Amino acid sequence: GGSFDISTVVVELDRDFISNHGCGEPGPHAVITVSDSGLGMDAPTRARIFEPFFTTKEVGRGTGLGLAVVYGIVQQHEGFVNLYSEEGKGTTFRIYLPLVFRADSAEQADQYGAGAAADAAPYPPGGSETILIAEDDEAIRTLTRSVLERFGYRVIEAADGAEAVARFQENSERIDLLLFDLIMPRLNGKEAFDEISRLKPGIKGIFASGYAPELIRQKVALDQDTPLIYKPMSIRDLLSKVRQVLDGGS
Repeated sequence: GGSFDISTVVVELDRDFISNHGCGEPGPHAVITVSDSGLGMDAPTRARIFEPFFTTKEVGRGTGLGLAVVYGIVQQHEGFVNLYSEEGKGTTFRIYLPLVFRADSAEQADQYGAGAAADAAPYPPGGSETILIAEDDEAIRTLTRSVLERFGYRVIEAADGAEAVARFQENSERIDLLLFDLIMPRLNGKEAFDEISRLKPGIKGIFASGYAPELIRQKVALDQDTPLIYKPMSIRDLLSKVRQVLDGGS
């Protein structure tokens, strides 16, 4: 039962994204996303998932080396791996691998910019609006706030969905946009957004998730046109989506 999904996409990672994640080089990357709708993992398991010889299987059923080997191979190729998982909510791995172009594939290298275009291009414009962000991962929340404030936005923070509703009630007149992680304790992002929408119909929102698109839309019952951004997000992707939604797009 359940689902198992594999997808690939080419993304352009800029210098800020690489700096924030501490590995790799700017430029075009292939991203391999592998997702399941299974049992998921608790925090102690997530913390040890790439540790050699760590396994949750019965004695004699697993060596605990599979993911450690994957992690080593990806690092040897100057890539990195991101994991998103919650108990009862499935697991998504994203593997980022830098694209390598043959000497005779100049046209293909030009197509993807080979990293130069991403670093040279200006960031999307910022703004002065007030954004309520809700994210239970403190590191991601702090990083998102610093990026938004750097580009002129005013930011109010919440650590979970219930706190987000409370923060909105305190500041409803000045909040222009909601930026909510989808999987959070107490209330998830969709539940918090729905409560706030009853208080202020038409409030604009963006959801963020590390899970695969098909998996998260099934689990949280999101419409296809709901603004959604995937973690780990680049500064360009974040700023572009925020500006697009604030200006009336999706």
